[in-house]
Amino acid sequence: MVGRTTPGRVSDATARTVTMTTTDEVTRWVDAYRSAWISNDADEITALFTEDALYEFRPNDPDPWRGRDEIVAGWIDDQDSPEVWKLETKVLGVLADDTALVQAFVEYLDDRPNYDDLWFIELENGRARRFTEWAVKRS
Repeated sequence: MVGRTTPGRVSDATARTVTMTTTDEVTRWVDAYRSAWISNDADEITALFTEDALYEFRPNDPDPWRGRDEIVAGWIDDQDSPEVWKLETKVLGVLADDTALVQAFVEYLDDRPNYDDLWFIELENGRARRFTEWAVKRS
């Protein structure tokens, strides 16, 4: 009908390309994230995120990294050597809005605490437009 949209659909005026994110795509992204964390290579980090991405270290982070350039710079400034950590991940699923849920366990091999993480990753064409990390220190 003219002037009406179907619930859950975007009107033609505001339409964007909509692709359904699959668990295989999320697994590829998580593998690329791990590779970038190992290499700390700016090009690998860049490939993970959209130009206007948001990287939050906790939900409603008051000071997230905004935009791919800030994400890359922040990552490189705060990089971890690959010899001091281990990462285990499990893709839990993908919500209807294409937000991926990933469970992660980060084990530090130095004197830092270990963390159980839950990642919320909003993907767009294989890149994260929003990455939110819920990290809980293991006791």
